[in-house]
Amino acid sequence: MSDSNTTDFTNPSTFILLGIPGLEWAHAWLSIPFCAMYAIATLGNFTILFVVKRELSLRAPMYHFLCMLAVSNLVLSTSMLPKMLTIFWFNSREINFSACLTQMYFIHGFSVTESGILVAMAFDRYVAICDPLRHSTILTNPVVAKIGLAVVLRGGMIILPCALLARQWPYCETNIIPDTYCTHIAVVKLACADIRISSYYGLFVLFCVKGLDMFLVTLSYTQILRAIFSLPTKDARLKTLGTCSSHLCSILVFYIPAVFSSLAYRSGQNVALHFRVLIGNLNLLVPPVLNPIIYGVRTKQIRDRLLQLFIHKDI
Repeated sequence: MSDSNTTDFTNPSTFILLGIPGLEWAHAWLSIPFCAMYAIATLGNFTILFVVKRELSLRAPMYHFLCMLAVSNLVLSTSMLPKMLTIFWFNSREINFSACLTQMYFIHGFSVTESGILVAMAFDRYVAICDPLRHSTILTNPVVAKIGLAVVLRGGMIILPCALLARQWPYCETNIIPDTYCTHIAVVKLACADIRISSYYGLFVLFCVKGLDMFLVTLSYTQILRAIFSLPTKDARLKTLGTCSSHLCSILVFYIPAVFSSLAYRSGQNVALHFRVLIGNLNLLVPPVLNPIIYGVRTKQIRDRLLQLFIHKDI
């Protein structure tokens, strides 16, 4: 590696992604499960989009939001996996400064977008269970489209200051990022300036945006569970709760790894660097892999449509 990577400079043309520090010897082996996860995520989410588009009975708001979730998952996984695999396979560690900021923007932006989609899906379940007679009049197609647009714009606008601030900082001493992709905190830590505004804004996004989303989801399900437990029979309660099971699984799959990743990054020296990097990667990869499996297995309409497609192909 050239000395230019460690000498003083400002506004570097490239950053160096180390991959998983301490596990360089295992990069080739680690690429196998990561590549498999990317293939499953891509195939699964495209399958969800294909099935919902083909099946006219799947034109309800729940499935429109599911398609938005699938697109968000595809963008998230594609934003990080290809570059990670080039590091693992070809030791291609350089990434252009602008490309690094673009990757950071898409990863963090669509992470916020996915959180917003889960809130929208929680609202859909709330209306469907707590006010079923008005569900079709409240969540019309134009309303669903506006909610989707608002969620995407929120994700894009909230993360934009992170990228703009990261671009304007001067960088010196090193351009080495000990990770497989460009994260906000890893990039701004390389700046030779007072980056408190970037740090505070990152905490604002974490606690006031994702924290608010978690609160809204919890509030929705508090009302949903109250409505479910007020139903007269056990069968009715189980059947109604079953309509929420896929969404509940997606919430757990998204927020639990996110919490662990956040705790790992903020534990500093208490957590091994390679463990923090692995947790950060799994935080972004697990939801795109598991979401289509969850909805494919637990949603009867999607499961039946998939079975019809395979049976017809066999015939």
